[in-house]
Amino acid sequence: MKFAKEIRVGNIIMVDAKPFIVLRSDVNGSSRTGFTYKWKMKNLLTNAPLENVFRGDDKFDVVVLDKKPVTYSYFADPLFVFMDEEYNQYEIEEENLGDAIHYLKDGMECEAVFYDGKAISVELPTTIARQVVYSEPAVKGNTSGNVLKEAKIENAIEANQHIVQVPLFVDQGDVIEIDTRTNEYKKIVRN
Repeated sequence: MKFAKEIRVGNIIMVDAKPFIVLRSDVNGSSRTGFTYKWKMKNLLTNAPLENVFRGDDKFDVVVLDKKPVTYSYFADPLFVFMDEEYNQYEIEEENLGDAIHYLKDGMECEAVFYDGKAISVELPTTIARQVVYSEPAVKGNTSGNVLKEAKIENAIEANQHIVQVPLFVDQGDVIEIDTRTNEYKKIVRN
């Protein structure tokens, strides 16, 4: 059993004896009044969506799922296809990928998560390196403090291009390291 405050996006939990994947988690409250967690979830058996609010001290059974290393192959609308080392293909729906969709790139290695023998989502490495495909130039004189700007990063499908907040010195063409859990810039990758 885990408390609601320990549950992360991508975890599979049992709600009313049914397995749900947590697709999104919004936290509200303060340490004085207590935190509430608003989760957007999906039933793994029926694909029915569910939104619910839980207190931080609510307890849930977390389902431990099988995982297998896979490589992203291609997009077959509306499914994303991944392949393992034995060339078995696994199709995963777009809504099951969550934030992972923003980081997918052809040939990218990740882990497929299985429930009852069916691939239901993927887990990305904690940090990944991506090239900045577009970023506004820095404005001269705007350098006091920790100033950030938006940068679009490369990925497999242009429609899902993602924006990351980066420091002003990051330019178009730079390769940056990103924490996939928090969507935060870590550093520029030097060759």
